[in-house]
Amino acid sequence: MANVVVIGAQWGDEGKGKVTDLLSKSADVVVRYQGGVNAGHTVVVKDQTFKLHLIPSGILYPETECIIGSGTVIDPKTLIEELDRLEALNISTQNLMISQTAHVTMPYHRLIDQASEERRGNHKIGTTGRGIGPTYADKSERIGIRILDLIDPEGLRKQLNWTINYKNVILEKLYDLPPLDPEAVIDEYEQYAQRLRPHVVDASLKIYDAVQEKRNILFEGAQGTLLDLDHGTYPYVTSSNPVAGGACVGAGVGPTMIDRVIGVAKAYTTRVGEGPFPTEMTEGVGDILCDRGAEFGTTTGRKRRCGWFDAVIGRYAVRINGIDCLAITKLDVLDELDEIKVCVAYEIDGTRCDNFPSSSRLFARCKPIYETLPGWQQSTMNCRTLEDLPKQALDYLKYLAELMAAPIAVVSIGASRDQTIIVEDPIHGPKRGLLDANGTPV
Repeated sequence: MANVVVIGAQWGDEGKGKVTDLLSKSADVVVRYQGGVNAGHTVVVKDQTFKLHLIPSGILYPETECIIGSGTVIDPKTLIEELDRLEALNISTQNLMISQTAHVTMPYHRLIDQASEERRGNHKIGTTGRGIGPTYADKSERIGIRILDLIDPEGLRKQLNWTINYKNVILEKLYDLPPLDPEAVIDEYEQYAQRLRPHVVDASLKIYDAVQEKRNILFEGAQGTLLDLDHGTYPYVTSSNPVAGGACVGAGVGPTMIDRVIGVAKAYTTRVGEGPFPTEMTEGVGDILCDRGAEFGTTTGRKRRCGWFDAVIGRYAVRINGIDCLAITKLDVLDELDEIKVCVAYEIDGTRCDNFPSSSRLFARCKPIYETLPGWQQSTMNCRTLEDLPKQALDYLKYLAELMAAPIAVVSIGASRDQTIIVEDPIHGPKRGLLDANGTPV
């Protein structure tokens, strides 16, 4: 038995969907612990592509229980649309459970999110406009609507009548937008409640029972470490805690229930939205990485910014999350390059910096210090073992493991499930031992 947290070790979009899908086949329960519809996981099974936003990746395995934890914020309309798409593909959703204490994204959250971002002008954050930040803000302000409120018709009407009138003042006076009709919103959300009510549970209790029964639990987060509200590149961050510690709060479990943390990182680096990005390449190799890696957001379709692998933020992610092992994804995207650069440190105003700076202003002045490795210039997409990899590709992986001081357990060399080298299954334990900096078991 093992309870494993899967986190993004960069700015999100690292390929967590594929990794959680691979690990879900060994899990009895998969828990989504934070974020909202601003995140997306893409899973490719044979010739079928599934784009999941709120529902955990484990839904693709019929026997796996899937829980949306209280740390997530739920847009009922989007969740129902996602349920309908899966059911249309004959994917059962009867094992989906929703925490009764998760907060609900309302129409005024989306309107305020979009209007606020527009007002920021040159100071915009780069939000998805899906209302996530305002939903978390209401949660903190203690005026939020929870799932248990949603499924209580009398309580919902009473609470929304006051809240919508309050939000209408903001919409009209601050953003010059038309007010919402409380009755129309209440009627709409009462219909959502009817559809979702059978899935609502005490999620923390369900997870605790699974722990007591010694079942395998996989906790999946959205976004990535550098987008964490407390530990990311603030203010260019999300509104929740994607780091491993967020799994305990967002799922409602104690830290002693977590056995292992696996960090997911691309073989290069990408970022969506605004904010500093030291290794970004706006043309040339950056375009190659974008094209070969199909770097467009699952949720927004926005083109991702691309750059060389940044080991400084990698080491930071290992430290902040307590990462036990790594999954390196999209190694195949580098196949055609004759040389590959890795950022090993920064230079700030002429001084070398080996650690991630907390100040975004300081981070914006960071210039990457690179080491250059030879490329392998041959396809890795058919490799299924470490021995199948070109020597230079294996050397590159060893170098990343050394720089990040964390062994590599999984290597992804394509979008499909079978395009994966599993050195160790973090759920069921070692198969061949982890790949360390020397390429030997540890």
